[in-house]
Amino acid sequence: MSSPSPLSNESLGPSGPEPDRQHEQRARQLARSVKAPAQFLSFWIAIALPFVHLPLLTQGLGDPQVTLTFIALLAVNVFALYLGHGHNQ
Repeated sequence: MSSPSPLSNESLGPSGPEPDRQHEQRARQLARSVKAPAQFLSFWIAIALPFVHLPLLTQGLGDPQVTLTFIALLAVNVFALYLGHGHNQ
């Protein structure tokens, strides 16, 4: 038989469901506190980005770099619309 370990397992803390629940509650609270500002910011970014698109369109999309910039900004706009669609409902 092996001898008992000189270190105790008491320093590890409880391994029950209580710390898991506290961690989940903190994560939910953090998500709720971040959700409203993220929706607000995304909503207003989605409103403002079309004004950035206009100069690119008036310049023309003949240059590949301008076209790539336009497509990237369009993708960011769609993502911002998706994130900000629930703002102020």
